[in-house]
Amino acid sequence: MQTIADRLINTRQLIHKATVYAKRPEHSVQLLAVSKTKPVSDIKLAYEAGQRMFGENYIQEGVSKIQTLNTLTDIEWHMIGPIQSNKTKIVAEHFDWVQSVDRLKIARRLNEQRPADMPPLNVCIQLNIDEEESKSGITPKDLPDLVEEIVNMPKLTLRGLMAIPANNTSPDAQHKTLATLQTLFNDLASKVDTVDTLSVGMSNDMQAAIEYGSTMVRIGTAIFGARQ
Repeated sequence: MQTIADRLINTRQLIHKATVYAKRPEHSVQLLAVSKTKPVSDIKLAYEAGQRMFGENYIQEGVSKIQTLNTLTDIEWHMIGPIQSNKTKIVAEHFDWVQSVDRLKIARRLNEQRPADMPPLNVCIQLNIDEEESKSGITPKDLPDLVEEIVNMPKLTLRGLMAIPANNTSPDAQHKTLATLQTLFNDLASKVDTVDTLSVGMSNDMQAAIEYGSTMVRIGTAIFGARQ
């Protein structure tokens, strides 16, 4: 039976192979371990195996884990789930990154509520790249306006884009979506100095995402096992 440490090794090897195949520099793709619904004990095992970046989808669950593991000061906590406006304060006070900024109101509240003694909050704008009704995120045409607002917020640092492409699409459709996302990211990075992160790719589309410039893949089940 594979351990979490074994699965982490396997996942890192897959990322390495995909990076080599895409002819990209070694270590140009980071691994975000998605630990939603998993116990603190599993996060500790991943930490002991060298993992430092963890993603949480649910705010209260994530904050509880952050508080429980607050002695592990080199963990980097990413909020990757949707955020209601009445929950921005607790997110701003605890997380290092928010990848799911999808409207101006949320960005403004995170900026206003980030404690003065903490570094600026790293944020990614979530794009609904395939414009699916069931998913959060802004459309590409609304991206420039939100970027313009965020770059002027002193307690936020715009790091890039996050997206969840449509599932069950043909390879051609998948590649078209990822190519569009790559173009949007490259354009943004050319205009905003702090932008260095394209967060796209999960277990089912990781190789294709890396081929199209992903700098961070979000992997959960392949590391921690299926959710109960």
